[in-house]
Amino acid sequence: MNELKNILVAVDFNDAVGDLLGYADGLAEKFGAKVWVLHVAEPDPDFVGYEPGPQYIRDFKAEEFREEHRNLQMYCDNFLGGDIEKEALLIQGSTVEAVLEEAQKLNCDLLIVGTHKHSFLHNLLQESVSLELVKKASIPILAIPIEE
Repeated sequence: MNELKNILVAVDFNDAVGDLLGYADGLAEKFGAKVWVLHVAEPDPDFVGYEPGPQYIRDFKAEEFREEHRNLQMYCDNFLGGDIEKEALLIQGSTVEAVLEEAQKLNCDLLIVGTHKHSFLHNLLQESVSLELVKKASIPILAIPIEE
């Protein structure tokens, strides 16, 4: 890893976000990289299609997204050093595809994700997002084990 300019940290609000951002902080400081903190919100099935739905539902959803974005920004401010260039991103979509698309758009050199320790049976029945990312990503991935 000779050149590290953009680090993408994909977070889920269930993750130990501080742990993930701690790694990003150390690397960003060492390499002078920018940190992008990304959360992908699941698309709302009611909003898929052509019917926009009632205004009050759209207003509620918009406020929910603003609140999630504020939380991401707070994580950036609390867990990343003041001298590190950082930006919080909240997008809607299918998690794996959205993360990979953003990584490419932002010209990221490294993707940091959390991995959950599940039972063998659980892993057999349900592939995790981080595993899918490892399979499909074209950039290095740092997978941080997260205690549950």
